[in-house]
Amino acid sequence: MRLLLDTHIALWAITDSPALSAEARRHILAQRNEIYISAASIWEISIKHGLRRGTMPVSGSEAVEYFAKAGYMTLDISSTHAAFVETLPAHHADPFDRMLVAQALSEPMRLLTHDKMVASYSNLVLLV
Repeated sequence: MRLLLDTHIALWAITDSPALSAEARRHILAQRNEIYISAASIWEISIKHGLRRGTMPVSGSEAVEYFAKAGYMTLDISSTHAAFVETLPAHHADPFDRMLVAQALSEPMRLLTHDKMVASYSNLVLLV
């Protein structure tokens, strides 16, 4: 199964954070799953780390390196993904989360999230 990780789950996975749920860990470690990180997540990490906002434990460039070492694949943002955002209901205002949902639904692939509002978009979004 192709799984796209939301930004927090991806960071929790590479830092072995106790915030990562056992279910999320099981999905990420399952041999049959291909794990993807969106370019939107790298962008979000870079912006928030650069502005010293939030709790970004790594910079964007460090995240790219760690995700590659973990064997995660990168999902670039396409024009199809960008256009798909306008079809989404207004459940969530965060542009990064909306892009992740658009990518997951348009690919299609499963999105792992910890955010109940993001999970309300589709059954392709797994709340873990």
